[in-house]
Amino acid sequence: MTGSSFLVQVVALARRSTVRTLRQPAVIVSALLFPMMFFSINASGLDAASRLPGFPDAPYLDFAFAFPLIQASLFGAITAGSDLARDIENGFFDRLSLTPMRPSALLSGMLAGVVALGLIQGVVFLAFGFLMGVNISSGVLGMLVIVALTVLVALGFGGLGAMLAIRTGSVEAVESAFPLFFVAIFMSSINLPRNLIEQDWFRFIATVNPISYLVEGIRSLVITGWDAQALLLGFGCAAVIVVLAIGGAAASMRTRVA
Repeated sequence: MTGSSFLVQVVALARRSTVRTLRQPAVIVSALLFPMMFFSINASGLDAASRLPGFPDAPYLDFAFAFPLIQASLFGAITAGSDLARDIENGFFDRLSLTPMRPSALLSGMLAGVVALGLIQGVVFLAFGFLMGVNISSGVLGMLVIVALTVLVALGFGGLGAMLAIRTGSVEAVESAFPLFFVAIFMSSINLPRNLIEQDWFRFIATVNPISYLVEGIRSLVITGWDAQALLLGFGCAAVIVVLAIGGAAASMRTRVA
């Protein structure tokens, strides 16, 4: 099989994944509306936190802007993982395995759909942030980097969703993992800087939680401007998650089709 035919397969499956997502209004609404709602509620309800000594010199609105981007990536991962698990449950995956199509093309196509959704979400949330009054200190170039990091995070979470779907072959199992992912987001520095978290156990979990560094990478572009250390940690953690998640998903795929 040539590289060009493999690319054709990936493009066809990516189009299928994207179109299937866009044809589910409930999925689009939940992936866009819920993060906006949580962002609005958090930014309003926790605004007093910005007056704490040691809090970054920025409105809480700017501080909280990373939240919808990370949460939306999680929604995309669950959606993509559920769709792949549904393909396994209804036999589409088995039928596909009888064709010359490579299993890796199925995985790549699904992840391409995740990337497309992550790109849409990044652009929509930046526009929403502007309407809310968020100030991006790093300027236009920083916005592009925010979208790039958001897409990378979506790809990593999408890989986790794919691995879970391939291993279990169950939509219920994938969807039941959503609360665990959600808790992982809240057990990070999403709501407060790590140095202002008073409980030692919470601060320890937030420090070892890679989501903290994804959040802080995006947040640095909004509040600080250009922070090389925060960006290096953010992109580094995202890259490690992508490699481990997609590697795990590919290994699970080989086991399932063996």
